[in-house]
Amino acid sequence: MDTSLLVTVTGEDRPGVSARLLTTLGAFPLTIVDLEQVVIGDRLVLGAQLAVDERVAPGVRHDRLFAEAREEISKTAADLGLDVEFGDGAADSRVPIAERLHVTLLADPLRPAALGAITSCVARGDANIDRIERLANYPVTAIELTISGGDHEQLRAELATEASTQAIDVAVQSSGLHRRAKHLIVMDVDSTLIQGEVIELLAEHAGCLDQVAEVTEQAMRGELDFEESLRRRVALLKGLDATALHEVSQKLVLAPGARTLVRTLKRLGYECAIVSGGFTQVTDALVTDLGLDYAAANTLEVVDGKLTGELVGPIIDRPGKAAALRRFAAEAGVPLNRTVAIGDGANDLDMLAAAGLGVAYNAKPVVREAADTSVSVPYLDTIVFLLGISREEIEDADGNTGQ
Repeated sequence: MDTSLLVTVTGEDRPGVSARLLTTLGAFPLTIVDLEQVVIGDRLVLGAQLAVDERVAPGVRHDRLFAEAREEISKTAADLGLDVEFGDGAADSRVPIAERLHVTLLADPLRPAALGAITSCVARGDANIDRIERLANYPVTAIELTISGGDHEQLRAELATEASTQAIDVAVQSSGLHRRAKHLIVMDVDSTLIQGEVIELLAEHAGCLDQVAEVTEQAMRGELDFEESLRRRVALLKGLDATALHEVSQKLVLAPGARTLVRTLKRLGYECAIVSGGFTQVTDALVTDLGLDYAAANTLEVVDGKLTGELVGPIIDRPGKAAALRRFAAEAGVPLNRTVAIGDGANDLDMLAAAGLGVAYNAKPVVREAADTSVSVPYLDTIVFLLGISREEIEDADGNTGQ
């Protein structure tokens, strides 16, 4: 005996279509188990899973009731110029939230072959795509798949490999309220929130850019740890007039979409922070400009209006960034599993690992491999799509403030 009736209606969308169809069904002792409607262009797809309401019609023959419902809905669909198909299934085929994954795809452009490769990967993993939803078509195309079944860890690994092959970004996250619950977003600054490196901008003022670049290269080759390389580069700035700090802070160029990212998250109740191996004398301007909630960075020593070539206070290095994230989370009252960290360099690895979601943003290969997900498009605001926030919600948040 069939325990449910599946109804799928397709055709031209216009006002009142859903109301007519559901009113027709309302004449029968049925309950709605599942319901979804999608409009693409001017085409409507309405799917409903219905079960017999035994409280209203105990003992009724399901096959006879479903036959009557099919006949009436077919008449209504024909009257509306719509196509309708019927099927049957279990009374409740919903998969528990804990057993679902959200897979977010980012690409510019997103080609059918790439999406086909990702969906084939899901099928090979014995998983099912329950839902596909477009989150954005600007500045990139963002598509979210809701997936059930399969081995989640294996799926994560295989999707990451396929994403690299297809040159698109794929983020895989477990379902649950935590995706849209209160979050703390912690961002690296140099080459993440802003374009370029602050110490290089200061070195240009001091006339020692080449020497600073050489120390940086030594660090990248693993010849120096972060603290030693930082102190050596800062020493090269000795004697620089402190006014250069203000000049550099006024000339910072934000990453594309950075202002939109922070503005949107703040309006939706998120808290935003920066943590940097750079300098408070520069990052303080970003805190004021963007209205950030928390910040941590190194501090240059200034005496008689000149840089001494020394640092003051504890060093914000790789462990220091992770410690700052934990401190910000504690102050904000946000569990670590509801934090998001964004960075691009090896100095961000501990922070990315400590966060609930670590995002490698246009990052070096070692960081992309270690992070939960990576974003390679040059738009920082695409991070919101990983949180399930759509482009329409961004625009609505902007519109509701009149800005």
